[in-house]
Amino acid sequence: MQAIEALLRRYSARALTEPAPDDAALGLILESATRAPDHGRLRPWRFIVIQNEDRAQLGELLAEQLRRTKGSVSDEALERERRKAFRAPLIVVVAAIIAVDAKIPAIEQILSAGAATQNMLHAARALGFNGMWKTGEAAYDDRVKGALGLEPKDAIVGFLYLGTDEQGPGPLTRPDWKEFVRYWKGFA
Repeated sequence: MQAIEALLRRYSARALTEPAPDDAALGLILESATRAPDHGRLRPWRFIVIQNEDRAQLGELLAEQLRRTKGSVSDEALERERRKAFRAPLIVVVAAIIAVDAKIPAIEQILSAGAATQNMLHAARALGFNGMWKTGEAAYDDRVKGALGLEPKDAIVGFLYLGTDEQGPGPLTRPDWKEFVRYWKGFA
């Protein structure tokens, strides 16, 4: 697949199944992530891989976060939260480890982790897999961060769900890029 074709045909999967990327494919996906732009060479990215039965523990962590932050939550809502960990056979939590004393602003460190995530999506697709990039309230929760080995200052930029996409793209219309562009002509 040519690079420009891959970019123009990118879409988020609606459902992912086995097989997940194997160790070799995952290695290529993660190596692709480390090629993201990185002002100051801080290498802020961290990748927490969750697979197999460990997804159940992530599901419990997500349910606990919902229960703790929302108070009264139905059993159905808690079960929906637990099932999020089973959206795909492999999950990579992508985080930015923020170097607060660096000359590089935190936003640039977070953007680098976001670019790493985008690289991972493209690498997965090039290898015959697909992904979904999700966040949600749990991504911003300090206890969730702590359970994943992160500090409150760090940023979870996404839960990247990876696996095999058997459904293909849904009926998604693409916007015309011209609607998002204006040409600056200097000071008026």
